[in-house]
Amino acid sequence: MLFFYLRHGDPIYDPDSLTALGQKQADALAKRLAMYGIDRIYASTSNRAIQTAKPTCDLVKKEPTLLDFCNEAHVWDELTIPVGGGKTWLFDHPRTRLLFTEESMRQLSFRWYDHEEFRQYGYQKGMERVYDGTDELFASLGYEHERYTGRYRVTRSNRERVALFAHRGFGMTFLSCLLDIPFPQYCVHHDMSHTGMTVIEFKEQDGYAIPKVLTHSSDSHLYREGLPTQYDYGPWF
Repeated sequence: MLFFYLRHGDPIYDPDSLTALGQKQADALAKRLAMYGIDRIYASTSNRAIQTAKPTCDLVKKEPTLLDFCNEAHVWDELTIPVGGGKTWLFDHPRTRLLFTEESMRQLSFRWYDHEEFRQYGYQKGMERVYDGTDELFASLGYEHERYTGRYRVTRSNRERVALFAHRGFGMTFLSCLLDIPFPQYCVHHDMSHTGMTVIEFKEQDGYAIPKVLTHSSDSHLYREGLPTQYDYGPWF
C-alpha cells in the first residue's frame, strides 16, 4: 500500500474554509494525485480538509470517507498549551520546543506527557484518542499495528493507493503514531506546508509491513503551477 497524507490548503479558520490561494493549491494537488491514481480517499470532517479533497475526488471519481477523529478541533482542545490570553500548539511554544529536546524527555519516550511540566494538562487522553483512531484506520486497511515496534502485521494484503486529507496539528500526532516515533521527537524535527504531500510505503514482507517515508510534505505541485511555496513567502529567519 502507498499511503498519502495531505495537509489542507491555505485556510480561513472562521468560517472554516479555504482562501482563493488554498483553492488553487487544492486544484494543483488534485492534478498531481490524479497522475498517480488514488483508490481510496479519507478526509477530516473539517470543511477546509473536505474542500481540499474535493478537486481530487472529482478527478479520480471517488467519494471521500469522512473521519471525525482527524478533525483538528479535537487536538486543538487536547494538545495545546496556554500562552498569554490564549493557547498555542505544544510544538510551536518556544519553551516546550526546547523541553522536547532534553534528555529527560527522551527518556520518557512515548510517555512524554508524564513529565512534571505536563502532568496537569491531561495530554495522555488526547494522544491515546489519536493513537486508537490511527490504529483502527490501518487495521481496516489490513495492517494491525504492533504498537511501539515500528511494524504492522499484515492481515489482508493491500495494493491500494490511499489518501487522507487532514491537518498539521493533527498530523503531527497521527504521523508520530503511524511511524512509532515519540511525539516530542517527531514534531520538533518535522513540519508540513499547505497541501504538502507525505507518501508512506507499506511494503509487505514475511507477513509484516514496516512503513517507510518516501517523501515528506512535498510541494512540487505548487511549483509546477507557479504558486508560492512555504519557503518563498519572504525571509526564512
